[in-house]
Amino acid sequence: MTTRDRLLTVFGGGQPDRLPNVEFGYWDETLARWRTEGLPANVDSDASAERHFKLEGITIFTEVPVINGLHPRFPRIVLEESDDRSIIRDEEGNICEVLSEHSSMPRYVKFGLQNREDWERLKQERLDPDAPGRIGDLRQALVSARESGMPLFVHAGSLYGWLRNWMGVEAFSIALMTDREWVEEMMEHLTLLTLTLLERVLSAVPLDICWWWEDMCYNRGPLMSPRLFRELMVPRYKRITGLLRKHGVTTNVLDCDGSIHQLAPYWLEAGINCMFPLEVAHTDAAQLRTEFGSRLLLLGGVDKRALIAGKEGIDREIERLLPLVRQGRYIPCVDHRVPADVSLENYVYYLKKKEALLTEK
Repeated sequence: MTTRDRLLTVFGGGQPDRLPNVEFGYWDETLARWRTEGLPANVDSDASAERHFKLEGITIFTEVPVINGLHPRFPRIVLEESDDRSIIRDEEGNICEVLSEHSSMPRYVKFGLQNREDWERLKQERLDPDAPGRIGDLRQALVSARESGMPLFVHAGSLYGWLRNWMGVEAFSIALMTDREWVEEMMEHLTLLTLTLLERVLSAVPLDICWWWEDMCYNRGPLMSPRLFRELMVPRYKRITGLLRKHGVTTNVLDCDGSIHQLAPYWLEAGINCMFPLEVAHTDAAQLRTEFGSRLLLLGGVDKRALIAGKEGIDREIERLLPLVRQGRYIPCVDHRVPADVSLENYVYYLKKKEALLTEK
């Protein structure tokens, strides 16, 4: 079986020859550390690490060449620079402070989207579905996917996450309460942008998976109320998943960190049916399975802290996940990018122990 065969079979409720050996990726500092511990010098990216460890995705799944969201993106400009940090204008138009040598969340100084005037300019200049260059060679992507045996997927984008990135959590939260009409206007435009692009893609090539990104939860729950989420976002999601379903795409993967328990039923209602990466510190994958059964697909859920703890912690983690694997419609992988606290020795041990989990019948 190919990776595509395995993924579609397990998410369809069938029994593949084994589960696909999927991982999510690595922080730059992780690969830098591992190169001092024996990783070859040319392994310097997620994709090269995936191939080195003989893994099957997610970073080497085949993505159709479609640019959803901002296009063109803002040119990254360094405004100020010191020995260990810089003030930049990032690719989303925000002014922020970033560390020079470490991966970390930036400190935002000023967000690019602050009022309706900014929105109108952004919509016209960077959110036009007809802008040249948004769609590349779709047929070649299909050929590449079939030759490699990888699933072909598309990004459906975001309704909350992008606006939060462009406005900041505080300003967007205030807008939800004080100018709902404007928030709906922005979400509607993003919905129409995604629908327009998907219609063009789906008329040209068959897709396997649709990928979504929201990152709208923290360690205790969502950053907007479930009521507002259901009123503002679920109907718009349904229009997109409805179009996908007409073209045979029934696997919609939602990338959201934090505690997703309060929003999971509404994503499922909206047709977004696979939760990822199931950050163990805040989301209980077994509880989701108990609550929603096999209707909810699961991807992730391996506690990165177990890899930091060492071999005994890894053994316990693999044993903990065995019942979930046996229930089906679940693919285990680390619950975010592998952090630099994990030694190369521990990671290799984890991959070896996971092999038995992938072939569990």
